[in-house]
Amino acid sequence: MTHFTVEERDRVRDHVLGMGRDDPRVVAAAEVGSRALGGGDRWSDIDLTFGVADGVHVDDVLEGWTLRLDQELDAAHLFDLPAGPTIYRVFLLPRCLQLDVSFTPAAQFGPGGPKWRLVFGREVEREFPQPPAARELLGYGVHHVVFAKVCIERGNYWSAEHWIGEARDHALSLACRRRSLPARYARGFDDLPPEVLEPFEGAIVRSLERDELLRALRVAAEGLMREADEARDLADRVEAQLLELVSS
Repeated sequence: MTHFTVEERDRVRDHVLGMGRDDPRVVAAAEVGSRALGGGDRWSDIDLTFGVADGVHVDDVLEGWTLRLDQELDAAHLFDLPAGPTIYRVFLLPRCLQLDVSFTPAAQFGPGGPKWRLVFGREVEREFPQPPAARELLGYGVHHVVFAKVCIERGNYWSAEHWIGEARDHALSLACRRRSLPARYARGFDDLPPEVLEPFEGAIVRSLERDELLRALRVAAEGLMREADEARDLADRVEAQLLELVSS
């Protein structure tokens, strides 16, 4: 089975927007994500968000739509993601087309970021979510480095591989923050300059051998400290002992 075509994706998008226009409980709609402002590519998914009329429970609309999407588009419900007043529901359609549909009460329906295009109805002004705090990213990263070393010493090598990857990703998120790139969900990683990314290639685990895990962990820890300037107070307190831990 081949991947979906752009034409198939556009037909699904139009179908779902038509559901919104025909549903009296829905009073607004917008396209969000990479395609909202004319970006994206043939691999981009569909990301639509809808405003729900006052007095209507979002859950009622969501459940009714889920049944219709299953019946009309063979859409498999993967998971939900609540975010403030909004509930995101993610579906997988035939030919691996992903559809993200979200619903928000009309009084709070508005852009949560720059990638937003109103299709119909009204929107309200909302503050954009702030990137994760540098100190929080560093704190989690330090935890992940320590826990990865513990897993290695316990012989839990699969767990160690997971935590090394988490430490590396938090370091890269710090790097994104410092350069005003998106710091959530790895969205800014590929836009980091080569001189930042190349040292982190060594933090990719290539096997589950103990020595390889220790090597990758050292690179991840060093990268975490290298990108920690926005949380230098915490970095200065933990750097020496952290690097000693991964070198022992």
